[in-house]
Amino acid sequence: MATGLIAALGAGLLWGLVFLAPLVLGDYPGFMLAVGRYLAFGMLALALAWFDRRTLGQLSRADWLEATRLALVGNLLYYATLASAIQLAGAPLPTLIIGTLPVMIAVSANVLDRRDGGGDAVRWSRLLLPLALILAGLLIVHGDSSSGRNASPRPDQLLGLGLAVCALVCWTWYPIRNSRWLRARGPGLSRAWATAQGLVTLPLAVLAGIAYAAWNSLTPGHAFDWPLGPQPALFVGMCALLGLAGSWLGTLLWNKASHLLPAALVGQLIVFETLAALLYAFIWYQRWPTPAEAGGIALLVAGVSFGVRVFRRKGG
Repeated sequence: MATGLIAALGAGLLWGLVFLAPLVLGDYPGFMLAVGRYLAFGMLALALAWFDRRTLGQLSRADWLEATRLALVGNLLYYATLASAIQLAGAPLPTLIIGTLPVMIAVSANVLDRRDGGGDAVRWSRLLLPLALILAGLLIVHGDSSSGRNASPRPDQLLGLGLAVCALVCWTWYPIRNSRWLRARGPGLSRAWATAQGLVTLPLAVLAGIAYAAWNSLTPGHAFDWPLGPQPALFVGMCALLGLAGSWLGTLLWNKASHLLPAALVGQLIVFETLAALLYAFIWYQRWPTPAEAGGIALLVAGVSFGVRVFRRKGG
């Protein structure tokens, strides 16, 4: 339990860096940040594959197809829909929708565990309090950050809302599917499985980058200085950091947590990513959280604490 919690916390701290990159590189379109991140992730995985060559060689064709599905849905499709949703509907509403991930994953995982008769299923009454605290905390934090902004329901905003829901579905599916694959196999696969997902992400990112270059050449009025943009050194450095910390190492730690902890609990621990993103944002803007934000964060932490107790008592 302790090792799994520490691994999930580390993954959240590293994944929070993804939310900092758009602030540091404000002149770069979100799609190029995603392409750069996953190119770096794939190239790093290609270099690290040598150390896991024996384990990777034991993966079946079905395993590689599963890694491709996870990479396509959990990486590229998720970020493409999320970035498009923010562009169309603004940041507050899509962020609020994505912020419900801990609740959606925990509920979905418990539904599947109860349907399949898995030993990880718990009574809904025991999950009600932690999930309610997490949802209340997320609503307060994101509601406070979006206060004073009235978004009219234009067609493009409705489309953005739909894309945000699509992103939510993608990353509700990903950790549950990933956790079940890992828990169905023996220990020691966390690093190799993270590397495998990086390897299959590389060609997908290359194709996405080529497609963006073609689109960029057809829109000279809004042309991006492809491929490295106005700050090449900073862009390459941030992409390398995101590829190493935000993708490979974060995925490794998340795989470790997924192998050690029940999927419904792991879903709640994604809240660490939200907390890390808030921390980095406060540091970037050089300010303290508002009272409402502080109250929401306290509810998030309390919800996770109660969730850990539910599964600890069950395991004890």
